[in-house]
Amino acid sequence: MFRVSPYPHIRDEVTTKRIMYTVIASLMPVFAGSIFFFGVRVLILTAISVASTVVCEALCQVIRKKPIDINDGSAVVTGILLAFNLPPTVPYFMPVVGAFFAIIVGKEVFGGLGYNIFNPALVGRAFLMASWPSFMTGRWAAPRIGTMSGIIPGLSCLDVVSSATPLTAAKVYSSTPGLLSLLNAKSTLFSLFFGTRGGCLGETSCALLLAGGIILLIFRIIDYRIPLSYFLTVFSLTGILWFLKVTPVTPVFHILSGGLFLGAFFMATDYVTSPITRKGRWIFGIGCGVITVVIRVWGGYPEGVSYSILLMNAATPLIDRFTRPTIFGH
Repeated sequence: MFRVSPYPHIRDEVTTKRIMYTVIASLMPVFAGSIFFFGVRVLILTAISVASTVVCEALCQVIRKKPIDINDGSAVVTGILLAFNLPPTVPYFMPVVGAFFAIIVGKEVFGGLGYNIFNPALVGRAFLMASWPSFMTGRWAAPRIGTMSGIIPGLSCLDVVSSATPLTAAKVYSSTPGLLSLLNAKSTLFSLFFGTRGGCLGETSCALLLAGGIILLIFRIIDYRIPLSYFLTVFSLTGILWFLKVTPVTPVFHILSGGLFLGAFFMATDYVTSPITRKGRWIFGIGCGVITVVIRVWGGYPEGVSYSILLMNAATPLIDRFTRPTIFGH
């Protein structure tokens, strides 16, 4: 016999607070590595970003006359991810402005946690990118240890790493003699994997991001479908384009460069802004991969991870509608 009862029919001990603090714990290796690579300024920028997101969320709850609840960890996660999307040399006011925009415009305007359409951290990053593009794209710093080895006539590798990310170097300086072969060299790929390269605070070390992603997968905080489909799509498309000589760098270079690991594991998998169906998650990851490759190869901006996720966030309701499973008995 069937027992008729009100939903939810399946209960679990997993709470929002537990999920958020697990995500925070998985980000700590990346955070420690970022401090090691770029110095104590990383700690200051991240602390400012987290404090700003928490204060903004508390103020919004006061204005909306709701109980102040900042202990669930969601604002802290937003603050950390926002900081991880900033170059190490940005002024200290930028994480404050980005946090304000991320929490108020990206989250609270829609009704708060669980109702936002777009990933709040990426909303804040997109606003900072539109407002201060010179700070967000032209103020990179070389890591304190290690650089891409070798010297290029008229352009040292230290200059490349300091003034641009590897993707920017591939897009802007690919015609420089010797640089293209250096970008595709094994030593460069090792540098990209372990983090001895220029980039945003939390995107340089693929090894540490992979460790954090594995933690989330082990504890079943995220589903493997979005990261896997994202990686496979980027690798496949860039492999074809590299074979056709449309892009000058290898698919492995594209996988290890930019914020792909950070976006695939920690932002594309956001519960609220990604599909809830299994088929939908495959579609979401594939869509993110396609948009990322299109922006990187044909767009004027060398990186496309953040914008690809935001665009697919907008398509999430439509994806869920067309991939919803058949109701039992229908």
